[in-house]
Amino acid sequence: MSTPVAKMEPEPRLRTRAKVRAKAQLTLPEEVRRTLHIGEGDEVEFTVHADGVVTIRGYVSIPTDQAWFFTPDWLTGEREADEEIAAGRGTVHESAEEMFAHLKSVGSADE
Repeated sequence: MSTPVAKMEPEPRLRTRAKVRAKAQLTLPEEVRRTLHIGEGDEVEFTVHADGVVTIRGYVSIPTDQAWFFTPDWLTGEREADEEIAAGRGTVHESAEEMFAHLKSVGSADE
């Protein structure tokens, strides 16, 4: 029978404190805001776990006219394009006209 091993907590990347002020307000320290990539107007999500640990996640506000960029389909296409570029596949064009001519020729070949 094995002896239970104490759970080892990972060493925190950052440890800091903030004081709760009137009306339960607190200011997140600069190091935390930088780590979460958040600024004024952004949101944070607090998750309280059963063991009393609280995690904080930053949410950056996205203008609604740019939300299409973050849809699952668009992000999948971006990831695929990044993989194609990293693999050295693709075509480089010297001008927009050259690019459109290439796209037109590829499009007509598919029809």
